[in-house]
Amino acid sequence: MATAATQTATGAGIALDEHAPIEAQRARQTAPLPHADRVLAAVLGGGFLAVAVPLALLVPSGRSPSALVVAGLVLAYAAAFRLDFEVGAGFAIPTELVLVPMLFILPLGLVPLCVAGAILLARIIDGARQALHVERALLIADAWYVVGPVVVLAAAGQTSPSLRHWPLYVVALAAQFLFDFAATAIRGRVALGIPARQQLGASVSVWVMDLALAPVGLAIAITANQTSYAFLLALPLIGLLSLFARGHRTQIDRTLELSHAYRGTAYLLGDVIEGDDAYTGSHSRDVVELTTRVAERLNLGPEERRQAEFVALLHDVGKVRIPNEIINKPGPLTPEERGIMNAHTIEGEKMLEQVGGLLGEVGRLVRSCHEHYDGSGYPDGIVGEDIPLVARIVCCCDALHAMTSDRPYRKALSQDVALAELLANSGTQFDPQVVSALTAVARG
Repeated sequence: MATAATQTATGAGIALDEHAPIEAQRARQTAPLPHADRVLAAVLGGGFLAVAVPLALLVPSGRSPSALVVAGLVLAYAAAFRLDFEVGAGFAIPTELVLVPMLFILPLGLVPLCVAGAILLARIIDGARQALHVERALLIADAWYVVGPVVVLAAAGQTSPSLRHWPLYVVALAAQFLFDFAATAIRGRVALGIPARQQLGASVSVWVMDLALAPVGLAIAITANQTSYAFLLALPLIGLLSLFARGHRTQIDRTLELSHAYRGTAYLLGDVIEGDDAYTGSHSRDVVELTTRVAERLNLGPEERRQAEFVALLHDVGKVRIPNEIINKPGPLTPEERGIMNAHTIEGEKMLEQVGGLLGEVGRLVRSCHEHYDGSGYPDGIVGEDIPLVARIVCCCDALHAMTSDRPYRKALSQDVALAELLANSGTQFDPQVVSALTAVARG
């Protein structure tokens, strides 16, 4: 099943990376519900009860499992519900292992209320361990998804589980996905402002787990024809999945820590640049904002956007090794001084390679930030598409900000004049598609 919605957002000057939605979701889990979420939870939860209670009263059933079996299924479902595999800003949860046996062991109409009780139990446990805010522990709207298969199976008439009825089970599973997505989409749209289409991709990723586990759950349900305690067969797999879930979360935690370390190192180097030369430091931070907006306009992926952020911030880091009298010279540079100045891209690459990892790759891109589209740039004279796209974006944004800033040797140009200069050099110094995107961003 799926819970929560996928959030995709960027802050000013901060590139979106693939784990940002996970961090946002974790923060929400331990925070109290905003007023709008509280109202929505009451509406969805109340609506669920308005459907689940009549189902419990009206759907006939000849099944009468013992209280021990009912309690065991609820506890098993609660255990599975606590095994969350983080996907974007939501979770993939292996509850299908227990849900399918529930549909064939318990009185069918009671299944939604039993699932809601199991979810409540799991969240109360998480709330007691401070992994979940107490207000969120009381939500039952996530149980909406079970209504779909219950309605389908009830409409078809209650039958014993059998592979002969697989077309019916496919319809029931599709109904589960439909109800799940409807509840998730409403919650995501109202609470987070995320369009349903944007949430669909994450939901599909989550449903893959349900598709994989549903046949296993059906096999357990078929075994339940012999004994109602067949659901216990799911427990070893739930235990194994708990190890995978713990390992998955640990891997994400380490990735987040590494990402924070890289970002912290990058911004520390940015502070070093600013301490050495105030203009270069503030210029780099302003170029970051322009670059991330252009990268978004060009639909770059999360990894490229993160690289663009770091490259924009550090494209002039090599200038800390260039004498300030050259950087701040009020007149034209001599050929010798120009050669020293142009070496800052190579110096920046060397500095970042010493850090290694992600910033080592950033260093290779920093080297290319003064290459020109027609091959007239430095230090390698590479041409066109051979120049990395991130470097082409930074080159263009760097030029626009430099032209619209006061320098010791000239006053700032107006934005219109600077954009006209970019357009005049489109296809020679600058990539035409980047010029077009930057112009659109600059003019709002």
